[in-house]
Amino acid sequence: MGRMGELKTGNTLKRWDTAVKDPAFAPFVDLSWIKTQAEHFLEALNQGTVSTNVFLRRIHNFALDMDWIGRRIIPKRQWPKVECNAKRAITWVEHQTVLASEKNPEFYAYYELLWHLGGSQSDIANLNSENVDWPDGTIAYFRMKTGSRVMFHFGDLVVGILKVLPQAGPLFPNIRKSREADSATYFKRRCTLRGISGVTLHSYRYAWAQRAKESGYPERFAQEALGHNSIAVHRAYAMKAKVKLPNLEDCERKIVAIPEPTGILENLL
Repeated sequence: MGRMGELKTGNTLKRWDTAVKDPAFAPFVDLSWIKTQAEHFLEALNQGTVSTNVFLRRIHNFALDMDWIGRRIIPKRQWPKVECNAKRAITWVEHQTVLASEKNPEFYAYYELLWHLGGSQSDIANLNSENVDWPDGTIAYFRMKTGSRVMFHFGDLVVGILKVLPQAGPLFPNIRKSREADSATYFKRRCTLRGISGVTLHSYRYAWAQRAKESGYPERFAQEALGHNSIAVHRAYAMKAKVKLPNLEDCERKIVAIPEPTGILENLL
């Protein structure tokens, strides 16, 4: 656990430090690998949460890769399946409901940019004025989680939001200084007061991906916009999008001239 922590930085390190303090790990956290038995892991997985399963797998696989253990403590097929709670996108109506109850202008603008840009709560909270290229009409930054580069071309609605934000330094100075958990709790409280359940700040990413798919936005462009490297990841985000496909005839008319119906079929009938 300690060695893996040394390889992490920033928010990833904070999440890791929190994860390894999981009470489910307590019975065997000080044992050497040679004394750790499958029963220790199975009991931890039974007592813990989805997070316990995810992080214990990572620790176990890291030890295998480093040749610190000669065999698996739990065979690969015997690990309990990771079953996460269902995640969903925040709807336009829910987003507007949250905005209607938000009196803090900084949080109001924050939620608006989350809706329009689909960035993670940390990436949007840490945007600076230097990330905005006004002549080019873009916002560019490197994702804190993966380091991948993201670039958005923004429209008039985002222009209106950016104009009321600081023109120098952090766009959200107060949100940026607060912890992720505090911003998430604040948002959840807003939702609860308005009778909204089942959404988090991360739901804005799902919403952006679904909107992109429903509007016919090319998938490879959506991947770039969300900062994903895997096509499977983006498809997971947009899996619930409802797409109304246009008929081929209308699309074809935009490219080539199609003869009008001759009426022959009506005559035959």
